[in-house]
Amino acid sequence: MQAPGFIRYLSLIPVLATILTLVPVVAWMLINFYYPDLLFHPLP
Repeated sequence: MQAPGFIRYLSLIPVLATILTLVPVVAWMLINFYYPDLLFHPLP
């Protein structure tokens, strides 16, 4: 087994989790800021 590489990938998991959590939030904030009518349109 290649332990150093595995440990190196393990250290990336928190970074990837943070990025995957921030990207939808930032995208939602940008869409909400520029296109508020998209998210708050009345349902048919």
